[in-house]
Amino acid sequence: MPTFSAYDGTELAHHVIGGSKGAPPVVCLPGGPMQASVYLGDLGGLAAHRPLVTADLRGTGESAVPADTASYRCDRLVDDVEALREHLGLDAMDLLAHSGGTNLALLYAARHPERVRRLALITPSLAAAGIAVPGTVRRETALLREGEPFFPAAFAALEAVVAGRGTAESWQAMAPFAYGRWDARAQAHHAAEDEQRNDEAAAVYGSEGAYDPDALRAALARFRAPVLLLAGEVDLNSPPSAVAELAALFPHAELVVQSGAAHFPWLDDPERFAATTAAFLA
Repeated sequence: MPTFSAYDGTELAHHVIGGSKGAPPVVCLPGGPMQASVYLGDLGGLAAHRPLVTADLRGTGESAVPADTASYRCDRLVDDVEALREHLGLDAMDLLAHSGGTNLALLYAARHPERVRRLALITPSLAAAGIAVPGTVRRETALLREGEPFFPAAFAALEAVVAGRGTAESWQAMAPFAYGRWDARAQAHHAAEDEQRNDEAAAVYGSEGAYDPDALRAALARFRAPVLLLAGEVDLNSPPSAVAELAALFPHAELVVQSGAAHFPWLDDPERFAATTAAFLA
């Protein structure tokens, strides 16, 4: 397992998965937020096309816990991504991020635009850009799955969350909505989340001061590299209409909506996900 030292001396880990010899890597930032990168797997076979460098952010996975827990804040993690790029010896890199990790990728792209060759945002979080998802949009997206066995309990939990009455049990009951198929593989993937996520770090990640949406939007308007935004058709977390708003902030962005997919599209249709993402990164 390769490691390197961050700016403050924290030992950080990354994992190299697959890829053909000599091909440049794709640096992958996990979501959660602050979840170990193991949940990304080989991204539905994307590693057969390009080597993946999956980062364990500080305090997660095989990376060390920092002395200063305030350094878990998203804007401060940008320096860790830059340290990883330097460690890999890349002048510019293809950067892929999932869910909450896309906030970090956006802040990195805004601060170091010349270091990003291509940017792939997979079912992205919208927090850093200040894009809100109305409860009505989440309900409409959920209703696309009305005929599925889990729907009554999951939809009741969603209604409670949208109304501000959500509990930990409500969020747990909504878990099937995160996957295009709530099968044994999806259930095992979800069950592993608690052990993979650093809850203390997650609470700091998007805390006060982490994001400046106006400044980020201005920076993204000047970002010249190609951007892929991949949304899941039935993803409540990042509905296609909201991801389209994020896409509109870039001069050169392509929005792809993966049919039947939810928040983890590489699990829902691995071949389609890998083909779409590999073609963009080629």
